[in-house]
Amino acid sequence: MLLVLSDEHKEHLGFLTEVDTAVVGEFGRIAVEFLRKGSNPKIYEGAARKLDVPAETVQHGVEGLMYLLTESSKLMISEMDFQDSVLVLGFSQELNERLLQLYLENRKEIRQILSELSPSLPHYHNLEWRLDVQLASRALRHQVKPTVTMKLHLESGGIRNARVLQTDPATLLHLIQELERGLAELKSNHCRRILRNIK
Repeated sequence: MLLVLSDEHKEHLGFLTEVDTAVVGEFGRIAVEFLRKGSNPKIYEGAARKLDVPAETVQHGVEGLMYLLTESSKLMISEMDFQDSVLVLGFSQELNERLLQLYLENRKEIRQILSELSPSLPHYHNLEWRLDVQLASRALRHQVKPTVTMKLHLESGGIRNARVLQTDPATLLHLIQELERGLAELKSNHCRRILRNIK
């Protein structure tokens, strides 16, 4: 899978051709540090003074490099695909090899950082349900109102909590039909093609 970069990112990464490959390595270290601890404008200003360029140019270069590394790590693209993705930028062979080396050295750490940043969503643990039917009432002689009460147990980070849901059977049946339709759509050829491209 090739990484597609916007024109803005290509422009930001274009600055890397103007500096030495050792500086690109330093920018890569700054980009990973940026992911770990956040942005530090003083680093950009110091690098800008040494390179005699505006601090904004350095910042864009580092952010462009960070985007390249994070997106590549997120998609776990192969070495060949990474080289092909960078090839469209028109860099020298030496710079392409340095970027590949940066990617290979840092992809595990970047994936770890990204996994820590992602929100922890609760997941299913257990479900209890009960069907309540009012058989008769003096006020409502001919109406029967069944309700389904569900207690959904969720787990998030080792902590369990419960949600109580209540609905009528018609709404529950409609919900089941929609979920089954979604699962059937997942098995369609069109959806399988999309999922193959995502992986």
